[in-house]
Amino acid sequence: MHESTITIGKDKIRLITLNTAVIGTGAAGFNAADRLWQYGQKDIAIITEHIKAGTSRNTGSDKQTYYKLSLSGDDHDSVHALANVLFSGQCVDGDLALCEAALSAQCFLRLVELGVPFPRNRYGEYIGYKTDHDPNRRATSVGPYTSKIMTECLERSVNEKGIKIFDKLQVIRVIAKDEKLSGLLCLNLDAKEDDERFVAFNCTNVVFATGGPAGMYADSVYPFGHYGATGVLFEAGVRGKNLTEWQYGLASIRPRWNVSGTYMQVLPRFISTDTDGNDPREFLLDFFTDKGEMLSKVFLKGYQWPFDVRKVNDGSSIIDILVYIERCLKGRRVFLDFRSNPGGGEIDFSSLSSEAYDYLAKAGACFGTPIERLQHMNAPAVSFYLDKGVDLKTEPLEIALCAQHNNGGVAVDCWWQTNIEGLFAAGEVSASHGVYRPGGSALNAGQVGSTRAAQYIAAKRTHEPADEKRFIEDCADTIAETIQLSKTTLGDSSNVKTLFDETATRMSKVGAAIRDIDGIRKTLAEIKHELDEFPMLAKTAQPSELAKMYRLRDTLICQYVYLSAMIDYVENGGRSRGSALYTDKEGQLPYKSLPEVFRFTLDDGSRGGLIQEVIYKNGSCSFEWRDVRPIPREDDFFENVWRNFRENGNIY
Repeated sequence: MHESTITIGKDKIRLITLNTAVIGTGAAGFNAADRLWQYGQKDIAIITEHIKAGTSRNTGSDKQTYYKLSLSGDDHDSVHALANVLFSGQCVDGDLALCEAALSAQCFLRLVELGVPFPRNRYGEYIGYKTDHDPNRRATSVGPYTSKIMTECLERSVNEKGIKIFDKLQVIRVIAKDEKLSGLLCLNLDAKEDDERFVAFNCTNVVFATGGPAGMYADSVYPFGHYGATGVLFEAGVRGKNLTEWQYGLASIRPRWNVSGTYMQVLPRFISTDTDGNDPREFLLDFFTDKGEMLSKVFLKGYQWPFDVRKVNDGSSIIDILVYIERCLKGRRVFLDFRSNPGGGEIDFSSLSSEAYDYLAKAGACFGTPIERLQHMNAPAVSFYLDKGVDLKTEPLEIALCAQHNNGGVAVDCWWQTNIEGLFAAGEVSASHGVYRPGGSALNAGQVGSTRAAQYIAAKRTHEPADEKRFIEDCADTIAETIQLSKTTLGDSSNVKTLFDETATRMSKVGAAIRDIDGIRKTLAEIKHELDEFPMLAKTAQPSELAKMYRLRDTLICQYVYLSAMIDYVENGGRSRGSALYTDKEGQLPYKSLPEVFRFTLDDGSRGGLIQEVIYKNGSCSFEWRDVRPIPREDDFFENVWRNFRENGNIY
């Protein structure tokens, strides 16, 4: 690694030349750097906007899950059995499913070695439990902060190795030429002078581990400060894959946290108010005629937490729709109130479904108020909010139907390399999942993907990047164009924060769990106009706002590509599936009392073997549909595999 200064036009730019830059300081980013060092590639550095930010470090749930190969008991499990479960989630490439299964135990045990305290019994078995979309006991947890503890342990390992971390750098451009990586341009968030404002990286490889494009949505469970940077990948020509497939669920908005598990099982009140907090109304009682049915569905929401169109009629996802109506259609605020029982008075627990009653009875929780039940069943759940400044004993908790995870992302091969040579993507930014995924599989996917990328780079991509002259020739125009935005948008007034808030709110209304194609088309036209006029539309009053300006542009590109993918999906016969309800005037209305706009048609699963890919170029999107790549079935004869392994490590 070495540094120099280059001049592009009239701008002086700090240039850092190295083999591999890892972007992001979450669990996937830290693991990529740690593995690269372990495999012998030490000419590396990490780039991050803020070391302590990001989803891995700042998110969780009442029992945050890590999903892995079974390592206890007499459950029958194997690499291919796990791969088949992952593959069965629809629209999943089989080679990625096999890799995630094959490296599952290795990556999990590496985390154990680094100090993550996953529970084991006295004989050393790593015990597990069942999670959604999988009947096997593959899931485990260290509590609400599983991913945080993972990140901290990986960070400690990186720091022990002395791996360089460039903090307070925001990636604002990925530069590629002829589908080969050239480098990066970053904004220095700590810059005091103009000639300190931009930093370029000339590198052979980049591992992009920035998480999902959280900034697209206003209603989001992603932590504050996490926005993602997928737009710069699309702008560089990286293919998107399965972009329509997200996971949404009920979450508090301050702090941002999933209200799953016990928070629902204790049967809180759902109330809505006007924007000022007045006119409280227990809106679920306006919908349900049977109070026992209402409470049973609230209970089910605990472990049917993600919104699932299959569970609107007979499951708990009707609760999500009712929350969406209050917040997004009526413009009201929605709260969970743990201070008193729904409808007031005592609950007749015998009116609950047998599933709900038996659970609460076994927990000894058929008594009192929601907060009393919550304190009894899960006292840390109460303490968590108290530590964040919210006392559930004295005040309601504001919630929304929030974006939680993008199952799609950018397309990668079985080494997590994108279609841009030298550019890898790991963690949520990469699209290794499909429509459905087992709960907790995202953490495993991030560890496996970053490990696979590191293996390939260390074995096959150790060469030096282009010399400085070639870098300038390949990148000068793009760098100059990107820097010019900082000058064009700088003026006497500022509107970037307002524009960002407006576009995120708009996306939550039309392009989240409830998707109306007419509304999407209208929004898409608005975004197209905003991108075309961006240099004149966006205004900053001071250099400190440039980060928000570049983030706004990245978000608009993301929204344009994602909404275009939704339209293409429907135009090619796609219907409601996973965590997305596409309104359909010819569809069925799940409840007569719902507004007509909620008619929808369930997807019949016939498209589960197809994958949608998208390329963003010159301000528009083009789409390709292809068959999923099947799970590989190769020669496993030991002598043959061993010979190849001795020759090339089976990395090719």
